[in-house]
Amino acid sequence: MTSRKPDEQLARDSRLRLVSPRSVAAARKAVTDRRSRPAPRPPAGTPATADLANRARASLADAVRLTRWAERNLGAGDGGRPAPTGALPPSDVERAAGELGLTHGQIRVGWDRARLAGLVEVHGGHARPGWRLRAWDRDDTAVLRGWVALFDAWSLVHPAPADIAPAAVAEVVEAMPQLLSLLQLSDGPVTVPDLLDLLGQRVTELRDERCEIPYEAEPAAARTTTPGEPEAQAPASAPAPAPAPASVPDPDGQARPAPAGSAEARPAPVPLARLLRWALGGLAAVDAVTLGPARAALTPLGSWAVWVKLEQICVAAQSPAGNIEQSAAAMLHGCARLTPGPARAEYQAWLAARPVGHAVAELLQAARGEDALLRGLAFEALRVVGAPAEPEVRATVREPTLRPYALLWLAEHDGIDPDEAQDVLTAEESTWLWVDTAAAIADHGEAELLARHLDSAVRTTVPRLLDEVRAVGHPRTVQVLVALAAAHPDPALAKAVRRAAFQVHTGGA
Repeated sequence: MTSRKPDEQLARDSRLRLVSPRSVAAARKAVTDRRSRPAPRPPAGTPATADLANRARASLADAVRLTRWAERNLGAGDGGRPAPTGALPPSDVERAAGELGLTHGQIRVGWDRARLAGLVEVHGGHARPGWRLRAWDRDDTAVLRGWVALFDAWSLVHPAPADIAPAAVAEVVEAMPQLLSLLQLSDGPVTVPDLLDLLGQRVTELRDERCEIPYEAEPAAARTTTPGEPEAQAPASAPAPAPAPASVPDPDGQARPAPAGSAEARPAPVPLARLLRWALGGLAAVDAVTLGPARAALTPLGSWAVWVKLEQICVAAQSPAGNIEQSAAAMLHGCARLTPGPARAEYQAWLAARPVGHAVAELLQAARGEDALLRGLAFEALRVVGAPAEPEVRATVREPTLRPYALLWLAEHDGIDPDEAQDVLTAEESTWLWVDTAAAIADHGEAELLARHLDSAVRTTVPRLLDEVRAVGHPRTVQVLVALAAAHPDPALAKAVRRAAFQVHTGGA
């Protein structure tokens, strides 16, 4: 009986091959706490998911018809037309209106709604059907996410009055979540005067948070003024004259001009009553609100969507680290022990509290750090961001550390099934990602999980795997191989892995 060298034995008998596993999922298993809290139940009376999805399908029926028409008739499925801006050219609007039996205005509105709901995606100046359209008839979750994307963009569906300053419009958009919360928590419709009162309070709070209040100044007698310089403000203790309102709400929520007087010398205040009517009209346009005589109420879809968002914020606020107020890196650390569903809710709440551009930049900065687990989790959070993150993610393709994650993100964003997205990576990129995942497990997991990660490799023999790992040049290669050798129960395999670690450390072949 002849003996074989360990490497020869492994080469002959082992079925280990290098894979492109769902790397982030594998890394997450290293630190997952399976005892997550049970999923919260929606309020009593909320329709079932299937019923909500059918309501969303009805709301977006024209947009779906138009998108499918464009795929058949405009070459949108091949990345051809429409126009570079993503808007349908007039000739196509005319043609679609005739064939679908809709007005020109309905075609333009339907196309905008399709883009905002993710039914149409614009890449490089070309529009094409999104992955959500493919799943529209069979996936209720995809339908509801598409409708929620439209709901989040209500202020784009229903443009604000052009004669009102954008800053005033932005204040009202920022204040609307509080009004929606009141509508969701109320047992029935809320009167427009009550909503107007709450809107005024919230706008005042937003201005106070930005410190838009006069600073305390020294008495006028204590300083001199030069011509053209404003006079000193009164001390903070002095009572300030009450500002004259721009308008006074009637009982029906309409606004009438305020009495003339000292307000003539003041800048025109924000017409909140008019902006409230605009905001409620925008929410009604996406089927989130129903409007009655001087009152408003949430639709079943709107009530469900607001409840989901409130629940997401509560999940984040209840986390031990207070993730919603943390930096991206701290938030990702706080989400590491959560299963994907609760983690996604925390990502959504954290993102909702920040401007999108700032949040994306912070997540990518966390991904550039030394912690491989945070790298994977950061791109999970970026999947929640979706299309607004595409330019920044595409730019990271040039960074070797982030390239595999960015390529997978872009592939999934382009509609490729996550289980097939790994095919976009080269063998070297797959190997790099495998090593990076092993580093995450080595830092945060247990020996058994690390051994399982090695056993999951399914593309080549162990000697070939070790050759590829040595050649890929990952900065953590030595530490990963040493940890793998220490974790694996097979003495022959562990010896081969230790030898590979020593060769990388000494620079040997």
